[in-house]
Amino acid sequence: MARPLSFDRFVQALRAEGLTVKVVGNAEHHNRDHVGPWGPVHGVMIHHTVTSADRHDTVGICRRGYSSLPGPLCHGVITKDGTVHVVGYGRTNHAGGGDDDVLRAVIAEDYGDRPPTDNESSTDGNRHFYGFECENLGDGRDPWPAAQVEAMERAAAAVCRAHGWGGRSVIGHAEWQPGKVDPLGIGMPDLRERVTDRLQARPGGRPATYTVRKGDTLSHIARKHGTTVAKLARLNKLPDPDDITVGQTLKLK
Repeated sequence: MARPLSFDRFVQALRAEGLTVKVVGNAEHHNRDHVGPWGPVHGVMIHHTVTSADRHDTVGICRRGYSSLPGPLCHGVITKDGTVHVVGYGRTNHAGGGDDDVLRAVIAEDYGDRPPTDNESSTDGNRHFYGFECENLGDGRDPWPAAQVEAMERAAAAVCRAHGWGGRSVIGHAEWQPGKVDPLGIGMPDLRERVTDRLQARPGGRPATYTVRKGDTLSHIARKHGTTVAKLARLNKLPDPDDITVGQTLKLK
């Protein structure tokens, strides 16, 4: 059973993970605590906003909410440039009702690539999850910039590190609540692996190893981790840099 981090500890954890963090207004005291409890907390939930920077005030919407769904709608908004805007703290309207089988699997971190199928909405997710809304139209065409995806990874890792959780404490809204699709375009198994890799390093640092995933090339891995193909080939004794296999563990330093 985990008590929520204090507001200061939450912000510190995000910044220690190398993130640019902006606290919006009275975020520390902006919440929905008057309608129900927040905690114990068991994981991190990732969403998309269905907004774009050129059409909407994404941060303002997530802070204020709507007449039918009052804000805050999350704890942090991750914009396209990778900045985390903290808009509220405490209970927020982000998760809604979800599946208790999924919650048990997240608590135990005992599932495979994906949690159990979410076919119920009987459990209060607003009580049990930290929520990050990520700026994206959610139409399957709006791109996910590398800086934003890395910020999602770092933000989830920051909370997991602070609580002593692993990467399987991170789920998408679509894995929690029936009928949801977010974050559309983000493979949650891959994001969980990225969080797991990051947790092996010091906060804000580079992971020591990387597990090769489908579609990876050594040049892609080198760019993502700020190194070179030649260095990775030398560290891992790869006679042919093009010869890497899914599931292979590579040294990064």
